[in-house]
Amino acid sequence: MWRRVASFSPFISSTKSSILSQLVPTMKIWESFTTEAPIPVNHGISSKDSTPFITFVLGGPGSGKGTQCAKIVDTYGFKHLSAGDLLRREIARNSEYGSTILDTIKEGRIVPSEVTVRLIRREMELSDNHKFLIDGFPRSEENRISFERIIGAEPNIVLFFDCPEEEMVKRVLNRNQGRVDDNIDTIKKRLKVFEALNLPVVNHYAKKGKLHKIWAVGAEDEIFEQVRPAFAGCEQVISES
Repeated sequence: MWRRVASFSPFISSTKSSILSQLVPTMKIWESFTTEAPIPVNHGISSKDSTPFITFVLGGPGSGKGTQCAKIVDTYGFKHLSAGDLLRREIARNSEYGSTILDTIKEGRIVPSEVTVRLIRREMELSDNHKFLIDGFPRSEENRISFERIIGAEPNIVLFFDCPEEEMVKRVLNRNQGRVDDNIDTIKKRLKVFEALNLPVVNHYAKKGKLHKIWAVGAEDEIFEQVRPAFAGCEQVISES
């Protein structure tokens, strides 16, 4: 089942130190982020009547996560939170740390976990929904640990969209959204970072029995038919959330 994902292991062993060294400079984003006055929210997550039902959606850039998230939202009524979109929104605000986030994304590096988790938590607290699709996060064990520590909850379901690298590169180049990270050099950097850091997250949730692996090649509706069984055993819980 994990044959293709396990092939990342040689790459991880040869790049672990370089990847970790890239993460250190980005901590200045978190330092400036925490100096900003907190944005008021209506409720804390823990104060809601229902416990949040959380689904992580994992997969490389161009694996089709966004497309399938839209179908999940329409079918099951989830609130879609894209980690990448939240970061780009901060960039658009032209804040001090927004420019640093922009530089980090351009270089294909990962933004500090606490920054992304804080943005996700804010959106969850502001939402009236209790069902959340968290798209593109966590991408590393550090991300995962930070999320579970700060949010105080684990995901109920984890979807992993497995897609060949060649297909992901083609899709990202063809979507032509004008994003700063939609160019061949940055795409390849992002794929290398994703492959190096994502395997421990995938394996962690596989061992906990929460991972649903989706082969993300084919027509959109065909791929979604692979997604449906992931929610089949918890449709009553979802409807009551």
